[in-house]
Amino acid sequence: MSLVGNEGDITRYRLVVVGDGGVGKSAITIQYFQKLFVTNYDPTIEDSYIQHAVIDNELCILDVLDTAGQEEYSAMREQYMRSGDGFLIVYSVTDTQSFTHVVDFYNQVLRKFQKTLLLFSLRESFPVLLVANKVDLLHSRKISEEKGKETANTLGVEYIETSAKEPPLNIDAAFHKIVQIIRNHPVTRGIQQRQRQQQRQRKKLRKMLHCIIS
Repeated sequence: MSLVGNEGDITRYRLVVVGDGGVGKSAITIQYFQKLFVTNYDPTIEDSYIQHAVIDNELCILDVLDTAGQEEYSAMREQYMRSGDGFLIVYSVTDTQSFTHVVDFYNQVLRKFQKTLLLFSLRESFPVLLVANKVDLLHSRKISEEKGKETANTLGVEYIETSAKEPPLNIDAAFHKIVQIIRNHPVTRGIQQRQRQQQRQRKKLRKMLHCIIS
């Protein structure tokens, strides 16, 4: 389990993109990292992307895992989810079934981090952003913004609408938003506090050992 790592003074955020097949997870991810809108590609099994980003004037590393949406890869997807610091749950506003599966993906996240949530006395909370994709397809839209926001409120997560098609809508904003959610989340703050305490203890121990040796 990753839960926010540090490389020197730069924080690495492990983000996992989940959702049904065909909702545009890969299109969103490729648009963010490569600034391209890709229409034809094979169904994703798993792709990983890494790059530096400046979010709220703070340099960080985004390590994004684009997971498989197909049911036959569900076991693999659940394994990948264990390493996430935050999750983008993506559905297509043109696909009713992908919207109904949002709750299933959210529950998978909670199950994977049940022990961590209990450690910080949290019952149902983890850094998650609900992403309503393909909002450019106005005439094919089946899930309204109101329904999306209602589901997000019910789950206690934040909501954003995106389109990977040129010109893209809220693609950068979605990835930056989940980082902001992670930074402000009780789990992340608790882990960072523990990491700082451990660092102080290690420094204290090194000083003690240095004094003994000298």
